[in-house]
Amino acid sequence: MTLAPSPGQTVGPFFHYALPYDADRHLVAPGTPGSISLHGHVYDGAGAPVPDALLELWQPDPDGKPVQQPGSLRRDGDAFTGWGRCATDAAGRYEFTTLVPGAPFFAVAVFARGLLNRLFTRAYLPSAADDPFLRSVPVDRRTTLLATDEGGGFRFDVHLQGARETVFLRYPRH
Repeated sequence: MTLAPSPGQTVGPFFHYALPYDADRHLVAPGTPGSISLHGHVYDGAGAPVPDALLELWQPDPDGKPVQQPGSLRRDGDAFTGWGRCATDAAGRYEFTTLVPGAPFFAVAVFARGLLNRLFTRAYLPSAADDPFLRSVPVDRRTTLLATDEGGGFRFDVHLQGARETVFLRYPRH
């Protein structure tokens, strides 16, 4: 007998009590040469900020290679691990300190109240216009995947629903 999978439990807002940890949002220490900020807000379907969301970030190193450095949960202030986690503040804002990836995008997962599973998306660098996946997204929806260069960092807002809803990705068996 094969059992069908059942839906997951809601993913939030309990994670503010268990998932954040010291320096979780600093993939590199602030002030590291070459460091940048990836920041923005998470909004609900009505356009209101979500004050209890949590984002995870995955990325390759500046040369485009997957990072295989241990230490993501115990930051030493020096090693770049390619992974971080950041909770939104009362205004729905998040901010990572990281390096520009050697790939055209940052991989982002969003956890928020009311979601049965985390949501996956990508924050593309402004120079990624030739990326095959990005080109496959309908033109009127591509902007939801593009980060804005703000000099010293990139802004990427996440809209969970509504007219400006961010494009979310679906992975097999997810």
